[in-house]
Amino acid sequence: MKKVIVLGGGGQLAQCIQNVEKVDLDIVYLNSTQANILEEGHLREVFKSYQPEVVVNCAAYTAVDMAEDELLKAAAINSQAPKLIAQLCMEYDAILIHISTDFVFDGTKTTPLTEEDFPNPISTYGKTKLLGEEAIIATLDKHVIIRTSWLYSEFGNNFLKTMMRLGLERKEMGIVFDQLGTPTYAMDLANVIIEIAQLENPAYGLYHYSNEGAASWYDFAHSIFKYANINIQLKPIRTFQYPTKATRPAYSVMDKTKIKETFGITIPHWLDSLERCIKNI
Repeated sequence: MKKVIVLGGGGQLAQCIQNVEKVDLDIVYLNSTQANILEEGHLREVFKSYQPEVVVNCAAYTAVDMAEDELLKAAAINSQAPKLIAQLCMEYDAILIHISTDFVFDGTKTTPLTEEDFPNPISTYGKTKLLGEEAIIATLDKHVIIRTSWLYSEFGNNFLKTMMRLGLERKEMGIVFDQLGTPTYAMDLANVIIEIAQLENPAYGLYHYSNEGAASWYDFAHSIFKYANINIQLKPIRTFQYPTKATRPAYSVMDKTKIKETFGITIPHWLDSLERCIKNI
């Protein structure tokens, strides 16, 4: 059995990984108390104890707006910790599967983003995540970095669950329609992570993964209410009508050709995955 540790074991993606069928993997899920990624001595003890062959790093500071005020905390979790994890993976000859974000782009491109497109983050969150990617690439050859977008699931806090809650509390709501990306069901991403973890020698490098298709936040919310049978008056609004501390990319639809061809995977359309998730809820 291949030994795997999942860092950020209490988050929604790790909870999805727990619900994916696995073959020949011995997986341990470690939350921030069980594996403090900010403390080198503690993390060294974790690696010594579990002797991992694969490390999946789901741990991240994801509060996009709060990151503007908590730069040091965001940088510690998103930039410095991945470097330490990569160093320990190198020492233990372990493969690192690291989750990153579409927020490394500035949103000015209007065609699907490839792994070769130049990143130019416009928020503290995006900047710290990019620095984390760069630290891993500079430190460890045996890495698989997966950028994803608009992640949701039955677990944790996310846009889907927020909309379902607000939809039952309000009669109408304004949702931004001029930011385009792709909602991604964390269970679909979890399946891909497990597929890669099960490989003896996966093709290392940087990959993009989201569900297929494109949507605005308005489209996403409209479909949530439709599938959840929630009756609410939705109003499309522009980004400037809903000001936030952190700037979001206006366009972050990603091209998934590389990950599909490399690992031979089929990616569901976001609407199909959303319907499946809501049925599970």
